[in-house]
Amino acid sequence: MPFHWKTGRRSATGYDRVVQNPVLARLGARLLWNYDIRHLHRAIAAQDPSALTLDIPCGGGVAVRDNPRHVAADLSRTMLDRARRRTSTLVQADIYALPFPSGTFDACVTYNGLHCLPDPAAAVLELTRVLRPGGTLGGTTLILGTSRRTDALYALLRRRGYFGPSGTLADLRTWLTSASLTDVHLTPNGAVAGFTAHRPAN
Repeated sequence: MPFHWKTGRRSATGYDRVVQNPVLARLGARLLWNYDIRHLHRAIAAQDPSALTLDIPCGGGVAVRDNPRHVAADLSRTMLDRARRRTSTLVQADIYALPFPSGTFDACVTYNGLHCLPDPAAAVLELTRVLRPGGTLGGTTLILGTSRRTDALYALLRRRGYFGPSGTLADLRTWLTSASLTDVHLTPNGAVAGFTAHRPAN
């Protein structure tokens, strides 16, 4: 993960403060990425509280529930410290080498995380590994190719170490299908795409 999110306490704290503020989060998403953040809120609200769920990177806990079946994980100790206000079920973990046996979780969610990674396809493969057969992977990520303005902003933030290479909507579909996930459903809005997919039951 880029330097800022792993060790940059000021960057992580500032980002989380914006995300956790409903007004700033709504305005920032619309102005920066032309995104209606209500799509994210609906996805979070639709999570099944009875499902054993891995949430990575959990950040400061925007999707975290005080539920022992919701495991919040992040590489950043700063983010985990902030998420601790919302849950005690926390794990410091590398998304490329998750400390869980294969087939552990009913669901994995990754909100606004894939675009921060140097190799999002590898992360999708590892998330698929820890899903049980029939389990669901869902999340949101920034995508490229929706407008010159958002692509230019993305390129700037990547140069500063906040983002990884990311990809287009077609690339996102490829990451999911290359991990042998099925029932892929993509919901682009502005420069953000929501997604769900399933690990085959057999």
